[in-house]
Amino acid sequence: MSATPDAGSVSALARRLRSREVSAVEITQQRLELIASRGQALGAFLQVGAERALAEARAADERIARGEAGPLTGVPVAHKDIFVTDHARSGLPTTAGSKMLEGYASPFDATVVARLGPGVPGEGPGAGMVTLGKLNCDEFAMGSSNENSAYFPAHNPWDPARVPGGSSGGSAAAVAARLIPGATGTDTGGSIRQPAAFCGITGIKPTYGVCSRWG
Repeated sequence: MSATPDAGSVSALARRLRSREVSAVEITQQRLELIASRGQALGAFLQVGAERALAEARAADERIARGEAGPLTGVPVAHKDIFVTDHARSGLPTTAGSKMLEGYASPFDATVVARLGPGVPGEGPGAGMVTLGKLNCDEFAMGSSNENSAYFPAHNPWDPARVPGGSSGGSAAAVAARLIPGATGTDTGGSIRQPAAFCGITGIKPTYGVCSRWG
């Protein structure tokens, strides 16, 4: 899921980073401040990893300075909490929106998380995006309103009295509210497409099998 081009989109931020107009640390700090001021009321984030995100941003700035950056290095992202994140690396638990998994510390990253971030062991570095946190979703991705999260519902940023759709409701709400430029989601029966439509953003369901479901 991604924001419109004129709203600090993934591509716009990537261009600014490559031109050295702004640093990854500056972008990350700005986004963390937005999440702190608006994220709780919106219910989009289940976990925010500020310290680790800033460390990833500093590493991204170093890669950019050395001329080793890829097109997405330093761009912030957040992941639907259905994707596991290596707890030792990220400090982020993985709950799938369920109390059954509260505090679960995954020993590895999902392939999607790894390829967007640090890379897959044995396959080389990833895209180098900066992970800001984990996003709310219907419990175990079973729902279409994000009211089934075991923690709290996510709200539509255009009208908080309305739902953002689901099950990737936290992802859609966070992008639509301009807290982050892009987010991951999952879609079996509309869980990316429907919340993207409800929140007025772009959501893409890749052809089945194109993206690994590992993790």
